[in-house]
Amino acid sequence: MLSIAGILVSLLLLMWFAYRGVSVLLLAPLAALLAVLATPDVPLLASYTQVFMPAAGSFIALFFPLFLLGALFGKLMEDSGAARVIALRFVDWLGAQRAVLAVVLACAVLTYGGVSLFVVAFAVYPVALELFRSAGVPKRLIPATIALGAFTFTMTALPGTPAIQNAIPMPYFGTTPFAAPGLGIIAALLMLGAGMWWLNRRVSRAQAAGEGFGADAVADAAPAQPSAEAPVPPVLERRIRPYAQGEGYDVAELGPGGAAASPQPGIAAALAPIVGVVLLNWLFSTQWLPRLDTAYLALPLYGATRPEAVIGTWSIIAALALANLAMLVGLRKFLAAPKATLDAGASAAVLPIFNTASQVGYGAVIASLAGFVLIRDAVLGIAPGYPLVSLAVAVNILAGVTGSASGGMSIALQTLGSTYLEMGRAAGIDAALLHRVTTIATGGLDTLPHNGAVITLLAICKLTHRQSYLDIFVVAVVFPLGALAAVVALGSMFGAF
Repeated sequence: MLSIAGILVSLLLLMWFAYRGVSVLLLAPLAALLAVLATPDVPLLASYTQVFMPAAGSFIALFFPLFLLGALFGKLMEDSGAARVIALRFVDWLGAQRAVLAVVLACAVLTYGGVSLFVVAFAVYPVALELFRSAGVPKRLIPATIALGAFTFTMTALPGTPAIQNAIPMPYFGTTPFAAPGLGIIAALLMLGAGMWWLNRRVSRAQAAGEGFGADAVADAAPAQPSAEAPVPPVLERRIRPYAQGEGYDVAELGPGGAAASPQPGIAAALAPIVGVVLLNWLFSTQWLPRLDTAYLALPLYGATRPEAVIGTWSIIAALALANLAMLVGLRKFLAAPKATLDAGASAAVLPIFNTASQVGYGAVIASLAGFVLIRDAVLGIAPGYPLVSLAVAVNILAGVTGSASGGMSIALQTLGSTYLEMGRAAGIDAALLHRVTTIATGGLDTLPHNGAVITLLAICKLTHRQSYLDIFVVAVVFPLGALAAVVALGSMFGAF
């Protein structure tokens, strides 16, 4: 019991201090060692050097290329002006009368193509601000609108997305980014449809009550974006920086957004990298790489692994690398300082992966303790005979505790991934279904108030939890949980499709 108490206390402290702004790089090992101290006869230093660090290092070795290439992709889209062009064009196509839909679809296209959700928030917020103001839509609904397009179905449900949440399960389950595409599309449509219904309902009610954009329209004419000319206030800096590090860019490294004053690419050129990533990802994962002779992977030199365990990761790496190269060539005239863009993108990849790796190390230490065996058995016993239900609950709880979709998923798979794979095989469940349930499960309780993306988004929009979190909660927590339940039910009845 003492070991279980130590684990639970360490989890609570990890969540509390992360919310207060303490770096996860410091928190994760300290919380892990606290749990070790509460477990008799477990060596403290060995738990850090022989359990925590190898697990963290393995995660970095496996996923650093994805973080690096994804960060470069987002920075190139931002600095070339392509992200802003896409957002503005959706507004032109749909018009001010469909302000909410225009913002949601702009965010969805950008994030589905691999642009960091933090870059999307900075790129789309100024557009949403002007659009909502002109349409008389309350400004307090902007965060939920951006969250619906960027934090939900494109991050977890749509097949083929290069989001890290869609990549992490692949080596554990031997799947590709297009695992269970039919179920993913159904979940995405449920999230999008329900989210749009809620937001449109909120807009109608506000307008019927005579509520317009808001009294602070003039003060918020410019986006809340840090720059050298307008540094982030110290209080806001303390709130933004720690949380922007877990899922993507460090906000302070994004730099000023001067895309509007520089030459802009056309919409075809702006969309081409996103279309290219998705298309290349599909071709590499389903057509080209599976046909290669990869017998050498069985050798100890290459990890004695199976092709299915690496092809999914290889496909995303190749797709992002080619898309980045194409942008450097095709959008060169729109990049004022390509070297600075590459440097900033590369730097922005480091802190996120180290934070997530620290959470993975924490999970490995917790899994090594005696108390975890009891917790694991309790989780696995939530729905005996129904691995999909147990998996969905476990991933959601850990994502909620850590406030991070990728962090919660990593801990769950690091500690229980092989167990769920064996349970799935015994129950005749396709690994692709396990993959899709896992990814969708990360997008529910992760968006609780202490989530880094939530706090950063509210800071960008100059709004508070009191003003806007209810709508974020509904579109990014309630409806994704409903979509997850639907996928689990459909998968249990019909399998993966």
